[in-house]
Amino acid sequence: MHQKPPSCLMRKTTSIPAAYATWRVYRQQVVTQISSSQFGNPHSDTCILYECHYRLSRIESFMSASPKIRKRPANERGQAEHGWLHARFTFSFAEYHDADHMGFKSLRVMNNDIIEPGGGFPTHPHRGAEIFTYVMEGELEHSDSMGNGSIITAGNLQYMSAGSGVRHSEFNPSKTDRTELYQVWMLPNESGGEPRYAEKPLADKAPANALTLLFSGDGRDGSTAIRQSAEIYFGKLDANHELAVPASPDSPHAWIQVVNGRISVLNTTLGKADGLAIEDSPDGFTISATEKTELLLFRLG
Repeated sequence: MHQKPPSCLMRKTTSIPAAYATWRVYRQQVVTQISSSQFGNPHSDTCILYECHYRLSRIESFMSASPKIRKRPANERGQAEHGWLHARFTFSFAEYHDADHMGFKSLRVMNNDIIEPGGGFPTHPHRGAEIFTYVMEGELEHSDSMGNGSIITAGNLQYMSAGSGVRHSEFNPSKTDRTELYQVWMLPNESGGEPRYAEKPLADKAPANALTLLFSGDGRDGSTAIRQSAEIYFGKLDANHELAVPASPDSPHAWIQVVNGRISVLNTTLGKADGLAIEDSPDGFTISATEKTELLLFRLG
């Protein structure tokens, strides 16, 4: 009689590589029994052999599937020069239109702006957008129709959920120094609602060689709750260190935006201001730094 399938194959917790190796051994046992005529039911054992082939082909297909990646090099981004503003657009924005770069999943805007002293955006409206601003250098003065007014300093973040509508202005308050920032817009998973505002102090608080969760859909682990099923992390790595991005079946896609430094992800090298879209990577991936690096990581559903 044929041997029964090993019990480990019946457990959902068995790892994919372990299951693959065990099915191969089991298949060989069945083949040996059939070839030596040591079976009592040829039809039954042949069916089991087909089952082994089927299981192995499914596992091989799963193991061969790899994440889809697309690099967005910094020097290929859209540009706008307005004297007081030097802007670089990862995705289509304003007068810059690129049908191949309209966004990624819920991400719609990834702008890298340099604002000259005294320059800025006068009061203007927003609605239906989750807006995140990370100040890399200098300061940003913010004022809005919710009554908020503050100056965001380098290394800190700001979050504004436009909801059903909000008006705000943004200026560089310095008379001598530039401001550099990233501003990111994300679609909300619900329309309307009262606008929201929050500031996220980070500066030197982010630990080295770790991912710090800043924003999430459920506001867990000290993060700020947002209107989207997404997670936004700040990553900080020393040279020659690695970060393991954990598995996340609910957020199998990711976008990495390098603030500064140099990293390797899924055999792709990224430098300052490069971006990387990663689709279908529910099992996570590893970020390896070859230089001291800071980055933004977006886990997306």
